[in-house]
Amino acid sequence: MNNNNPQKIEDLIGENISGQSTREKISYVAIIGLGVMGRGIGQAIAAAGIDVLGVERNQKIAEESMDAIKTNLDREIQRWAITKSERQSILSRVKITDEIDQITNCDIVIEAIDEDFGAKEALFQKIDTLCDPETIIISNTSTLNLTKLAEKTRRAEKIIGMHFLQPVPKVPLVELIRALKTSDDTFTTVKHFAEQLNKTVVEVYEYPGFVTTRVIVPMLNEAMHVLMEGIATAEGIDTAMRLGYNQTMGPLELSDTIGLDEVHTWMETLFRELGDLKYRPCPILKKLVREGKLGKKTGEGFFKYNQLGQKI
Repeated sequence: MNNNNPQKIEDLIGENISGQSTREKISYVAIIGLGVMGRGIGQAIAAAGIDVLGVERNQKIAEESMDAIKTNLDREIQRWAITKSERQSILSRVKITDEIDQITNCDIVIEAIDEDFGAKEALFQKIDTLCDPETIIISNTSTLNLTKLAEKTRRAEKIIGMHFLQPVPKVPLVELIRALKTSDDTFTTVKHFAEQLNKTVVEVYEYPGFVTTRVIVPMLNEAMHVLMEGIATAEGIDTAMRLGYNQTMGPLELSDTIGLDEVHTWMETLFRELGDLKYRPCPILKKLVREGKLGKKTGEGFFKYNQLGQKI
């Protein structure tokens, strides 16, 4: 069969079956901050066949983070969600270090440290000095001002937000947040990266809380007030919301899953930024955080949990 417009071999090399440019495919990603969210992001990326470099403050924390990833994968095996060979494949793609200088060869760097603007600002400046000017820097912030963070670097057009939701390997959504100067090329590259992870992308323009955090926080807060006022038990509240509104998880268990310290930080930031009383943290949440009852990661929050994260 004749083809009057044959495609050049260099064009074929530059495309995969889906039409996505191979130059836009990501093969090596650094994640700085291996807390619950950072570990989940790392696991999801490694499961997609991409090499991951996890960076922590010191070797002890880095090793503890790796042990936590292994434990989580073991739980997935017990649930029959993955096989032992899949576990080994994921772990083979994950390296950990306490030396931030090792991020220089990564295609993308993801910042996943605590929601502290000063700490993120210092980290962005450090990443900016270490990495190639073309390297994209992603923040996983859920509430902080991305444009202000970008202003602290020499690559504002290469800064973008990528807000994953917990548990990262299972939630099929990611919000991509454009800062003021984020380029279209950066957005497109990171969108393709998200698609490599089998995530559905929602494009968001910067505003405190974006979409998911801003919408979910008032519901979580109100559920806590209902509990505090004695209107129903924690189990009753969650059952009502699960069955009444077809939710997979009630608001109090969802809070426990996210981490009560994280939810508390979201509320305080949104209350400070927007000044709306619906974001002021419920006293019962403050009490639990003070007591170190942070949800599933500590075994107790609004409910108690076993080592598999199941309610007991």
